[in-house]
Amino acid sequence: MQENIINLIDENGVESQFEIILTLEAEGKEYAILMPVEEEEAEEALVFRIDQDEQGEILVPLEDDKEYEIVVDVYNTLMEEEGLNFDEE
Repeated sequence: MQENIINLIDENGVESQFEIILTLEAEGKEYAILMPVEEEEAEEALVFRIDQDEQGEILVPLEDDKEYEIVVDVYNTLMEEEGLNFDEE
């Protein structure tokens, strides 16, 4: 079993596996970038904020467009620094 694979349950009770491809910090908060394991052709990753509750770490979906854009900007900067930005022609 891979350590970076997690199971998430959607609002319909359907469980799916996701790979944590990256965690990063933006504006003092921690975020996880996830890709679906089953969808090999998936083009978009999911972004979650990592928060704490009484049981430990929880993933919170981003509902604020501004927060999402901040995380995407930090992600793109990290990819450029590593020479992994494939979006540019």
